[in-house]
Amino acid sequence: MNRLGALYDRFILPHPWIVLILFGAILALAALRFDQFRLDASAESLVLENDRSLEEYRQVNRIFTTSDDFLVVTYSPREDLFSETGLQRLAALRDELQALEAVGSTNSILNVPLLHSPDLTLDTVDSEIKTLDDHDVAPQTARQAMLDNPMYPNLLLSEDARTTAIQVNLPTPERYFELLNRRNELRDKASSGNASAEDQQQLEQVSRQFIDYTEQLGAERDATIGQVRSILDNYREHASIHLGGVPMIVADMIRFIESDLSTFGLGVLAFLLLTLAIIFRQWRWVLVPLLCCGFTVWLMIGFLGWAQWPVTVISSNFISLLLIMTLSLTIHLIVRYREFQHDEPGAAPRDVLRRTIMAMIKPCFYMAVTTIVAFGSLTFSGIRPVIDFGWMMTLGLTVAFLITFLVFPALLSLLPPPLDNRVTSNKVPFTDAFARFTEHFGGTVLVGSAIIAVLCVIGLNRLTVENSFIDYFKSSTEIHQGMITIDDRLGGTTPLDVVITDEPAPENPGDDPFASDCDPFLDDCGDEEYRDTWYTYQKMRDLGAVHDYLHSLPETGKVLSISTTLDLLAQVNGGEPLDALQLAFVPAAVPEDLQDILLTPYISEEHDQARFSIRILETLPELRRQELLDRIRSHLTTELGYDKDRILLSGMTVMYNNMLQSLFDSQIKTIGVVFGAILAMFLLLFRSVKLALIGMAPNLIAAGSVLGLMGWLGIPLDMMTITVAAITVGIAVDDTIHYIHRFKTEFAKDGDYLATMHRCHRSIGQAMFFTSLTIISGFSILVLSNFIPTIYFGLFTGFAMFMALLGALTLLPRLIVLFKPFPAP
Repeated sequence: MNRLGALYDRFILPHPWIVLILFGAILALAALRFDQFRLDASAESLVLENDRSLEEYRQVNRIFTTSDDFLVVTYSPREDLFSETGLQRLAALRDELQALEAVGSTNSILNVPLLHSPDLTLDTVDSEIKTLDDHDVAPQTARQAMLDNPMYPNLLLSEDARTTAIQVNLPTPERYFELLNRRNELRDKASSGNASAEDQQQLEQVSRQFIDYTEQLGAERDATIGQVRSILDNYREHASIHLGGVPMIVADMIRFIESDLSTFGLGVLAFLLLTLAIIFRQWRWVLVPLLCCGFTVWLMIGFLGWAQWPVTVISSNFISLLLIMTLSLTIHLIVRYREFQHDEPGAAPRDVLRRTIMAMIKPCFYMAVTTIVAFGSLTFSGIRPVIDFGWMMTLGLTVAFLITFLVFPALLSLLPPPLDNRVTSNKVPFTDAFARFTEHFGGTVLVGSAIIAVLCVIGLNRLTVENSFIDYFKSSTEIHQGMITIDDRLGGTTPLDVVITDEPAPENPGDDPFASDCDPFLDDCGDEEYRDTWYTYQKMRDLGAVHDYLHSLPETGKVLSISTTLDLLAQVNGGEPLDALQLAFVPAAVPEDLQDILLTPYISEEHDQARFSIRILETLPELRRQELLDRIRSHLTTELGYDKDRILLSGMTVMYNNMLQSLFDSQIKTIGVVFGAILAMFLLLFRSVKLALIGMAPNLIAAGSVLGLMGWLGIPLDMMTITVAAITVGIAVDDTIHYIHRFKTEFAKDGDYLATMHRCHRSIGQAMFFTSLTIISGFSILVLSNFIPTIYFGLFTGFAMFMALLGALTLLPRLIVLFKPFPAP
């Protein structure tokens, strides 16, 4: 401490202008990359670290030429859809959407083949195909043809034919995939240690190009979605219209992030201004903390810009958190400074400032380190955005501590606060009431804490991770409304692909397929002969069994596969299922312009794979994704006889489920790491096992209370609430450190535990109350978000901080008085 004091005496306190000028240069350097600060709400930002499911998802899309790069417009006219006027309005809307520059194509009931002509057969299918766009088809005839078609109901048309959908395709340019694949190749090379210096340079260059191109693509998509919404507004008078689709969800989530950053940043800033003014009533105690808070956020935004580090939905709260954490540090300094002013009214401002810094730097250092440990523990979660959030906050808290103990004293050296009546007053602070309660009702404190602990354990056993993506958004948002409509009327929302790989060809398939008595074209020959194609009687029968099973599941909505196509061709064939010979010629019989609709999305002869496209009903209360995926795998292997390695489950459902299932395990890991690190820190700081264990008690209850409350209320863990317990411990332990540190200092004066408790409540107790009140109120601003997990994050963190403050002012002093861990002076 002597060296640290000499540093302040020689460089910082005598030369505040130099400190501020040098710091100003750093701020200017950070500001150079403000324009590079960016947001990311892509699928890649919401998956597990190194999750193979993302690459498998992309691979399936490439093989079967499918994509989620489309918008879905749900259209429910107030009049009959299948009327001249209804179809004309739908066509006008479709034409305006299709005319947009970024739109590649659209699919709707207007341009899909009706396949309803009485002259339609397998031989005439190419010439007899009719559409509403190109042929004069009576509306009611078209309606019946749509409903009779096994492909369109619950996909393009609701079963009551009152709601339809327009699929607006927004093709992703090949340039995106070229840069993505090249970046991933170089990353794999670098991670394996085989990258040369040139490869490393190329990786940096390609990564930069990919980021720039992604931002450009995102801006273009955002503009297109804005244009789509403008077009839709012109038709809302005659229909109920909702917009959905992955691009729209990504765009809206980025909009939510931007709103949260500005709303919460400015909201917290305004609240801090008000809080400081009410508590301290001096403009210096408002200006100096706000400058420290602002500088911390400024530097972090600049750093994220320089590092090309995007902010995701999870880390969008980092500005609010940094503001609150920095303010917490400065409030402790302010309260201590005013205590020294009270004790020595005639002391020189610089002496008071120096004593304040020297008295507070040690507990504040441990306070910062424990909070850093809490956020750092999030890096063990295995979830990419949670990991990033942990590292961002770890770095941000380091910056906050350095700014507090460099800029705060420099500013206060130039703006020494005068004495006021509130500083010189001997009025007993209201926080002493907690000390009186603890003194007289110590048994009640212990019994109440034990009851809370038991309730926490029960609540923890009720905690789950299953939740619906649709519940992440307020019912007033278009994402929620659109997903409800699609889920209820158009066959489900979240995509799931089941991909089955064909059996490998036998080593000796035989020379003559007609040598046996069984004709493989006309009959089901079982395993007698092998044909290297999916279009055989047996294989199609087996795929049909898979389709029927998937369709029978209560969690699934629309299921599409080659079986859907065969059902459709059976209708064309006069209602007769195709025989083995007809199956063999399906690829040739289906017109080329229909193959992209009927064949290639479901069968890839080149890769020997068959795909089942499923939509999961997100609004189903009984939805349990992991259980569903396990049931599907089990049925396909045990009941239908497919080898495990021939089955692949892919899609957004799988990636989202992977993240959910890691949450509980991650929570255990992060909490374990936090408590282990904090216990070690307590041992290092207090040099006493008894005192370290006493200090852990209120923090265990604070963390347990928030998770227990979630369990009792039936609120599952999600992307945001996974972080609450670890963060709570890191923040709540600040009060414990400050209180024990002050108790040790005060106890050395007279060795009286009760008198020391009262002195601590009247001094550090005030700072703890002010900082906790600020944190609780600051987090409450998060209820303004449109993102439900952010709202839960704010409410539960505020509740946990309240429990931590209550424990630090009641349970902690009661345990100290009971076990007397300090040696007599």
